[in-house]
Amino acid sequence: MRGARSRRLWLPAALAAALAFAALPARVHAGAQQYEPLADSVRTALATAARADRTPPEPRFRTVVEKARWLTTMNERLPLREDYRIRIDFLKTVHYEATRAGLDPQMVLGLIQVESGFKKYAVSYAGARGYMQIMPFWADLIGNGHARSLFEMRVNIRMGCVILRHYLDLENGDLYMALGRYNGSRGKPEYPNAVTAAWKKNWNWEPEKPPVPPAKAGAPAPAVKPGVPPPPSNP
Repeated sequence: MRGARSRRLWLPAALAAALAFAALPARVHAGAQQYEPLADSVRTALATAARADRTPPEPRFRTVVEKARWLTTMNERLPLREDYRIRIDFLKTVHYEATRAGLDPQMVLGLIQVESGFKKYAVSYAGARGYMQIMPFWADLIGNGHARSLFEMRVNIRMGCVILRHYLDLENGDLYMALGRYNGSRGKPEYPNAVTAAWKKNWNWEPEKPPVPPAKAGAPAPAVKPGVPPPPSNP
């Protein structure tokens, strides 16, 4: 009886502890951007680029059909457990912010997969936060000074894209080196290779090529250059 009673008392306590643990930010095994002094002009430019706005992150595609196809395809691959609206908002934000920074949205999805496993409240052992694992010092350098804001989806993804764009410019367009710098492992192959593998294996996407319009009936024959015999006619 005493054993059964102690088990009944233990179970609610264990459940409460498990729920409390689940509510904590998830820890991930990611690297960390390293603090580097920035020139005032660079810091101002990055802060301007990272400044949050209230414009809805509506991505641009060639056609409405292409946009719907991309969102549907990416949503089917996304491991997020949130409801449909949140998933679509996430994908729109990634595409909008990546494109705004001149990055491939598919590559950014691969980076998020490697960095945080798409966990909004992920925290690395180095202290990096959110989907794109932003180090808190960036909030002071180019953000609003509040590290907690790095858990906000729009702030995190915009800042991550701005930082990666900055590293890409520093590395003269070398994505391999820029990814290493983003992870704090510049020059080492593991992280760039992991992002590239996730990008190509899980998030590769090619837009449909526009159909070639058929030749119009009765169209004039191509002009024949002087001195060049015309092609033989079919018998």
